[in-house]
Amino acid sequence: MITLEQAKNLKYGDVLHSSINKNADGTCQRWRVNGKPQTWKTRPDHVRVPIKSGLRTTDQLTQAELGMVHLSNDCTNPKQGW
Repeated sequence: MITLEQAKNLKYGDVLHSSINKNADGTCQRWRVNGKPQTWKTRPDHVRVPIKSGLRTTDQLTQAELGMVHLSNDCTNPKQGW
């Protein structure tokens, strides 16, 4: 789980792991930050981070999904590549 402040400080190329979705071999699904996190002055508790997995799968991470991902260096699954 990452915090709102960690999400705001993410930068291009940072790797996140999904603790909900698993790959076929049981490892965490990996997502790369694909741009700069978007924040708002009028809504300081909101954030939107563009993320990418693989060649074509893109998505965005919002404050509602912060509990479903963790940083790659915080992963407890020992068989991570990348």
